[in-house]
Amino acid sequence: MSDINKILPPSDQQLLGTPITNNILDDKKIVYKSEAMHQLMHMVDRVAPSTATVLIMGESGTGKELVAHAIHEKSSRANKPFIAINCGALRETLLESELFGHEKGAFTGAYARKIGLAEVADGGTLFLDELGEMSPGIQAKLLRFLQEGEVYRVGGKEPIKVDIRLISATNRELDKEVTRGNFREDLFYRINTIMLSAPPLRRRRDDITPLIHHFLQSGPHSYLGRGKKIDEEAMTHMCKYDWPGNIRELQNVCERLQILSEGETITFADLPEQIKSPDQKTIIDDYDPTIPLHELEKRYILKSLSYFEGNKTQAANALGITIKTLYNKLHEYGEFEKFAVHSRPKSS
Repeated sequence: MSDINKILPPSDQQLLGTPITNNILDDKKIVYKSEAMHQLMHMVDRVAPSTATVLIMGESGTGKELVAHAIHEKSSRANKPFIAINCGALRETLLESELFGHEKGAFTGAYARKIGLAEVADGGTLFLDELGEMSPGIQAKLLRFLQEGEVYRVGGKEPIKVDIRLISATNRELDKEVTRGNFREDLFYRINTIMLSAPPLRRRRDDITPLIHHFLQSGPHSYLGRGKKIDEEAMTHMCKYDWPGNIRELQNVCERLQILSEGETITFADLPEQIKSPDQKTIIDDYDPTIPLHELEKRYILKSLSYFEGNKTQAANALGITIKTLYNKLHEYGEFEKFAVHSRPKSS
């Protein structure tokens, strides 16, 4: 019997069907039973003992950081640091400082020496998420770091030897970015010795039911939903939904259900509207020669945010753009403050 079946009550064990392997209810464990995930985790087992660089491809919200953490935990570096940094969330100058550190007085506001995350990860694993968002300048410095095994702090002149295993992740097709001139070809070949693909949730539907049980029992609001069940109709609709935001979206919905659903059983009526009516589409007005493309784009992006109740991650995934691009668009429109994270859009 698998570890998770020892934890779940008999009724849930029967519901899960095929035993879920390799998983205890833990934030860093990967819940799965689909064939697609079995194949991915088999590759993780094969890759982990090596020191090869790994590139994990996949849409936003597919759990790429969890895959990276699984590689780290199965490697000889498991007792050393696992350091993650989101390259898309920081400006170029700030990313360089976070990654490589800086010396006191290197720039305005550098009041003390700062150790970079690459140094902190010495002996362990450095995980770079959203690698495709790196500027050309940082790409060049990262390549030098990987080739030489040493970093230079911003404002520093002495090289610092660092031993890390690099695991990267991106939701971009980096080979196409290389062709477009947006990503260095030499860096691309340096980071993808091993390439893994994290499948979207719509291609691993067998995992939706166990993931729902996992999030309902172990999420940050699980104490609110202790003992809650989900009825067959609600579960059927949850399993049919395409989950454009992938596991992250599923987790957010489960947290919402823990908080807002009434009674001991989650029903169809408790589900968000986009899951109840997944075929409902946003209608775009007929062509109007008086509306410029910029304005049409703005309207469509704001409609998407309204549809997903202000959730920027889900909206970005549905629009096919990165979360960083969406942030830039909202700042450009002067609408950023109107949409709070994980909440409904504020009234005008």
